[in-house]
Amino acid sequence: MAIDKIQSESINLADNFAFTGTVSGAGGITEVDQFRLTADLTNPGAADITANLERVDDATFSKMGTGMSESSGVYTFPSTGVYRIQAICHFYIPSGNDGACSVNTNVSSNSGGAYDTVASAIAGSTAGGQLYNTHPSECFVNVTNASNFRVKFSTSSMAAAILGGGTNENQTSFSFIKLGDSQ
Repeated sequence: MAIDKIQSESINLADNFAFTGTVSGAGGITEVDQFRLTADLTNPGAADITANLERVDDATFSKMGTGMSESSGVYTFPSTGVYRIQAICHFYIPSGNDGACSVNTNVSSNSGGAYDTVASAIAGSTAGGQLYNTHPSECFVNVTNASNFRVKFSTSSMAAAILGGGTNENQTSFSFIKLGDSQ
């Protein structure tokens, strides 16, 4: 068959093909990772979450790709791309007197020289009773240089609240999914 004839024919994707190996250049999700808070943070005020963090280690979890690197609560990206970052935060307010507490997602594009708060999971109560709430936040980050981009999570206005953590299950967790190439 002549080369010009091959180039002009199309493939019917409904045909059945026996396939082994890998496909390259087709896109798709190549990085998935998740970390969790392993112990409660009690009345942390306004502070970076720097300790009691672990990559999820349940038997049913496996990171995909290289995964994020974490050091003292600062996460670095394994490669450029558009990432979905989600924080799921379990707030416990024992006496109902913390009106607005939050966990913020902070992103730096200059190696941690400055951070921008791009998302917040917010809870609060002034009702006087106990309050248990789980709140999410998410953002999309266009990582154009993996050497310079960082992300960290911080608490805000948590004077009478507890951010729930546990080593055997996700109470407060941070997820990272690379959706595609950087833009």
